[in-house]
Parts: sequence; structure tokens; C-alpha cells
Amino acid sequence: MTVDGLPASAQRVQDALTAAGLVREVQVMADVTRTSVEAAAAIGCDVSQIAKSIIFRARKSGRAVLVIARGNNRVDERAVEALVGEKIGKADADFVRSRTGYVIGGVPPFAHAEQSVVVIDRDLLALPKIWAAAGTPFAVFPLTPDELVSLTNGEVGDIAITPR
Repeated sequence: MTVDGLPASAQRVQDALTAAGLVREVQVMADVTRTSVEAAAAIGCDVSQIAKSIIFRARKSGRAVLVIARGNNRVDERAVEALVGEKIGKADADFVRSRTGYVIGGVPPFAHAEQSVVVIDRDLLALPKIWAAAGTPFAVFPLTPDELVSLTNGEVGDIAITPR
């Protein structure tokens, strides 16, 4: 824990928000926020307002590919591949932790150990406010879609398989 009471990984996210000039507060929840459904329930928002971070491994280059999708959308991996210019595959827990510095279920959209290729679900841009993981499976923070794009320097694309 830090002096402020945040776990160290959540404090890194808070520090990055502050360094970016954003007045946003990382919130540690009593309930787990590992999945979009859990996060929405803990926050009290709609699952569509969750900006879920999914790490893939680029098959040829080995780069980490961070996909940030609307919580109720599935990711169209072929659309992501078209944007990043190579095939992608699932990333295991060790890969995620080594490339981002965070555990699965707590990966924030920025402040990673290594720079990732970032792709953002265009559907997130339609929302006035979204919530993202903040370094642990219990921590979140609010932001706007424009702030997300600015913080991550991500490429916005049509990568969602929307629910019916």
C-alpha cells in the first residue's frame, strides 16, 4: 500500500493521470472489478460504460496489442489484425504482466511497463463517460472517451462484434 492507501499498482495509474493533467481519482472498490459485468455492478453503471482492456500477442513481432473495447462488445480479432498489420493471438498471464506491469483483470489503458500497440473500439466514443481498470482487480477510474484516446494515443477502429 502507498501512503495514500492505494495499492502500488493503482498508485502508478493515479500518478500517470496526475502527470497527464487530469483531475481523476482512482477508486478502490469493495467488490471485485475483474470483468466488465463485475465492474459495472461495483460502480453502479451500465456494462457498456466499461472500457475493458484486453492484451493480445502479435504473432510475428511478439508485440503486445492492447485492445480497449466497450464492456458489452466482443472483439473482432480479424478487424484488429487488419489495423495492426499482423495476426494476433491470446496472451497468457505471464506475457500480460511482463509487458504491462499489471495482472489480468486490472490492466489499465495506459501507464504500462512497455509501450503497446493500442486499438480502441469506436463504440466507446459514443459515451459521455466511461470507466477503466486502474491497476488492480478492485480499482477503477472515470474518464471521457476523448481522454482515453489522448492518454493512449490509440487507433480508433470498428473492432466490435456488437451484442444482439
